[in-house]
Amino acid sequence: MVTGNIFHCRKNSWPPEEYISRNTLQLFDFDSAAPPKQAWRRRLNSHANILKEFSVTFVEAIKMVRLGIRLWSYIREEASHGRKAPIDPFTRESCKPSASQGVPLGGMGSGSISRGFRGEFRQWQIVPGTCDASPVMANQFSIFISRDGGNKKYASVLAPGQHEGLGKASDEGISSWGWNLSGQHSTYHALFPRAWTIYDGEPDPDLKVSCRQISPFIPHNYRDSSLPTAVFVYTLVNTGKERAKVSLLFTWANSIGGISHLSGDHVNEPFIGEDGVSGVLLHHKTTKGNPPVTFAVAACETQNVNVTVLPCFGLTEESSVTAKEMWGKMTQDGQFDRENFNCGPSMPSSPGETLCAAVSASAWVEPHGKCTIAFALAWSSPKIKFLKGSTYHRRYTKFYGTSERASLKLVHDALTNYKRWEEEIEKWQSPILKDERLPEWYKFTLFNELYFLVAGGTVWIDSSLPSINVKSDQDPATKVESMDVKVTKDEVNFRHNTVFEHTSTSGCNGSTGVGLKNNGDSAISQNKGSSNYFPHHLKLQDQQDDSDDVGRFLYLEGVEYIMWCTYDVHFYASFALLELFPKIELNIQRDFAKAVLCEDGRKVKFLAEGNYGIRKVRGAIPHDLGTHDPWNEMNAYNIHDTSKWKDLNPKFVLQVYRDFAATGDMAFGVDVWPAVRAAMEYMEQFDRDDDGLIENDGFPDQTYDTWTVHGVSAYCGCLWLAALQAAAAMALQVGDKFFAETCKSKFFGAKSAFEKKLWNGSYFNYDSGSSSNSKSIQADQLAGQWYTASSGLPPLFDEFKTRSALQKIYDFNVMKVKGGRMGAVNGMHPNGKVDESCMQSREIWTGVTYAVAANMILAGMEEEAFTTAEGIFIAGWSEEGYGYWFQTPEGWTIDGHFRSLIYMRPLAIWSMQWALSIPKAILDAPKVNMMDRILISPATFSLSLTETGVRKIANKAKCFGNSVLQCTC
Repeated sequence: MVTGNIFHCRKNSWPPEEYISRNTLQLFDFDSAAPPKQAWRRRLNSHANILKEFSVTFVEAIKMVRLGIRLWSYIREEASHGRKAPIDPFTRESCKPSASQGVPLGGMGSGSISRGFRGEFRQWQIVPGTCDASPVMANQFSIFISRDGGNKKYASVLAPGQHEGLGKASDEGISSWGWNLSGQHSTYHALFPRAWTIYDGEPDPDLKVSCRQISPFIPHNYRDSSLPTAVFVYTLVNTGKERAKVSLLFTWANSIGGISHLSGDHVNEPFIGEDGVSGVLLHHKTTKGNPPVTFAVAACETQNVNVTVLPCFGLTEESSVTAKEMWGKMTQDGQFDRENFNCGPSMPSSPGETLCAAVSASAWVEPHGKCTIAFALAWSSPKIKFLKGSTYHRRYTKFYGTSERASLKLVHDALTNYKRWEEEIEKWQSPILKDERLPEWYKFTLFNELYFLVAGGTVWIDSSLPSINVKSDQDPATKVESMDVKVTKDEVNFRHNTVFEHTSTSGCNGSTGVGLKNNGDSAISQNKGSSNYFPHHLKLQDQQDDSDDVGRFLYLEGVEYIMWCTYDVHFYASFALLELFPKIELNIQRDFAKAVLCEDGRKVKFLAEGNYGIRKVRGAIPHDLGTHDPWNEMNAYNIHDTSKWKDLNPKFVLQVYRDFAATGDMAFGVDVWPAVRAAMEYMEQFDRDDDGLIENDGFPDQTYDTWTVHGVSAYCGCLWLAALQAAAAMALQVGDKFFAETCKSKFFGAKSAFEKKLWNGSYFNYDSGSSSNSKSIQADQLAGQWYTASSGLPPLFDEFKTRSALQKIYDFNVMKVKGGRMGAVNGMHPNGKVDESCMQSREIWTGVTYAVAANMILAGMEEEAFTTAEGIFIAGWSEEGYGYWFQTPEGWTIDGHFRSLIYMRPLAIWSMQWALSIPKAILDAPKVNMMDRILISPATFSLSLTETGVRKIANKAKCFGNSVLQCTC
């Protein structure tokens, strides 16, 4: 809940001793049961306030009324086909967003379930592109305690108070359970991908309980990080004088969120597995033709721990066993009948009936003794089906097969491997947590912002081929034909001489996902052997994998903006993937590289102006990889014609060069170089006056898609200068000296024009137009310099200009907004008033603030950098803030009202870590001196073209077999 002192207090440390007694911490000082010294913390009885969403002003509404009408019509049209529009500001979730989120469960790309800090399971994203925020309240952990002599008994759900959806205690459903926990002495501690809940004498004053939640998110581990499973390790410490029998209960509804439990035909089935792992399988039959899902809830039986199950119970009095009867059985006996394991599969549930299961694990804990009980949850939905028909196998099926019953093996492996996972997680996190130079808030927020790579609607598939075309579920290697695109050697000619020979006009909808045929090879280049090019810090752990085939990866722009891999936002977020999963990052860039050379001629209506164009223009980077048929139908975004945006192509060139320099992967460089060159050549059409500098076209043709730009802009112009430099550097390394010289020549003219038109003595004006906000101070004006410095390239401007502009941003955009406790507002007038010319100019964007802070670090302004980024922590993550933890939005207004929760861009906090520890590969990469000239005489001109032909470059790298393009020479 926001308090009045949010902008006046500054807290530097959150030691666990402020939340847990020292004695309890000492009791848990073994087996990772105690929470870490640095973590995000909350008491379980903390108020989860309802979040406040932004609203447009009257003037903004008038400006957007035509867009709103067209968008509403488009949303209705999509709904008539059973599809959800990628952007829908008119529909509101029935569950209002609240400050209740916590660390999500599972690895990446196999569906996710979040768990609130008070214990509720919510934010269901099992079906790609859908998110049901409502908690399923039957999913709970509960505890039952009895002591020798029978004088003391406790029974309680391990979640505080009354939650939504609960009725009267006299009901036969979950309202009849013991909701007795106050939460006053219970605390939550989050350090993604783990979380600890400590029950310090609740409900039994003489029993200390630690629950440790563990998910397999392990950097550079491309196997375990794909697994849809999580472990809950309970550590029990009996501080009393009597022996205690403790039974822990894990209940789970056969549901994938919302009202899916009522659809019928669901089946529960008990199982006894290997190594003492026992539990219940819950087979869920989805609706709307989505693939089925099977959950497994299990516990591990040991010499001291006894596991029993109740395969089925219901929530109404018509159920054969009611929730109330189940609770009564546990209260009386502390366990279920052993014979329940022999029940076999249940009868399919009827429509309207809720089918639940329970797993109990009980143990005796001696006075002053300790005991550990481990539960696991897994969900197996091996196929992903997108609404327009394409179906794929998830990444984890590469290791567990394509049966839904793989969840049984998943819980077994989770319960037997979680200690190794924790060792790897601690090895990764420890150097940052022990770095005394870093603020404490930054350390745990750095890790906790990674929640989005699990909860951001991620999809990770095993193959580049849709499984619907596979001969059988066990044979995903079958190839399919795709659109045939041939690129002749003329592609290396400069500017407009690129020649494309199409044998199909169907656009980018080949089954390889980008409409490119590669002579029978998978269209996605996996580059076996390319790991030899990885530098030390990105390479060693990656080599644990037997193969460099890491599949293909998607993540949403946000749960409210349903577009996969939105590229202008990935520009900010990609630092996290490059640092932690570089092979995934390279494959995303390969997907976009293929898309550059592809065209989709299907007609699209652009909603901002109501005009028509084609879905994908050759040479233009797509805004996104699609919504309902990703890879095959790109550019789901249809507000503006993004083929006319000025930031996408430069962002592609900058990301590719950064990734190329960081990994040293020459095979990757060769694969994507033709696309890099085509992307640069495409942009020349926007240089209207031949000064080498691109101009904006008087509409919001950039990632700030409501903020109009006229003429030369600081944001896009700076990106273009950086792209010229990056393209020149990469051209030299792949042997294209002619293009390197061309980019260098353009750079000088463009830089001169940029500074002349925009530099005002202390910062770069927003644009060169004459509008009321042309002289605004844009927080993101040096985005190109940020990437230049992050990639080891020479600075775009002299040190004075860079530091002066950043200082201006700090003094105005940061410090003049609530004393620097909110982040950096996007636009600020030089008179110190917020630029309110549009919705986005007056917003504070979380990811942009992190990026600005990274830029400050690179410029040697560390104190300003951390103060700037701390504003996001104070407003978004602190206890005094607005409640946006584990759901960081795109942005908020100066009064804290959010827009677009659970958003991709805040992953840019990892660009700060990148700036603090630039990889050695980048520091050691060949430097390009833009002042050096490469003399190419007419006599060598044709030789230069021959030497830089795609095949010649590839032959030098000895890797053409996996190239993106098919060349005919």
